[in-house]
Amino acid sequence: MEVLVYFAIWAALIFVMMRFGCGAHVLGHGHHHAHRGTDDRPTGEVIPPREARDPVCGMIVEPSTAKSSVHDGRVYYFCSQECRKKFETTPLTYVKSTAVSSTSTEAYHGSR
Repeated sequence: MEVLVYFAIWAALIFVMMRFGCGAHVLGHGHHHAHRGTDDRPTGEVIPPREARDPVCGMIVEPSTAKSSVHDGRVYYFCSQECRKKFETTPLTYVKSTAVSSTSTEAYHGSR
């Protein structure tokens, strides 16, 4: 009987934690309001631009079919796996050269 009480207590504790605590998002009971980033844009779903420029080779790519990588909170799109690997190896080499044009290819999160 003691074993059943022991497991019942642990089951209740785990249920409460999953329902209201850290695991709430797993069960779909998490917060449903938009979380905002430090720059006051909502975070969450990524809405890619219609077209983007590959920061490595400069090619115009379609984000829906392009390879992508995130660096410093910004999404970058690539024409090939090779360009993405070059970028991920030394991102600062390519970020500095695209700092002015990256605002047009920056993906916004959530709905506006």
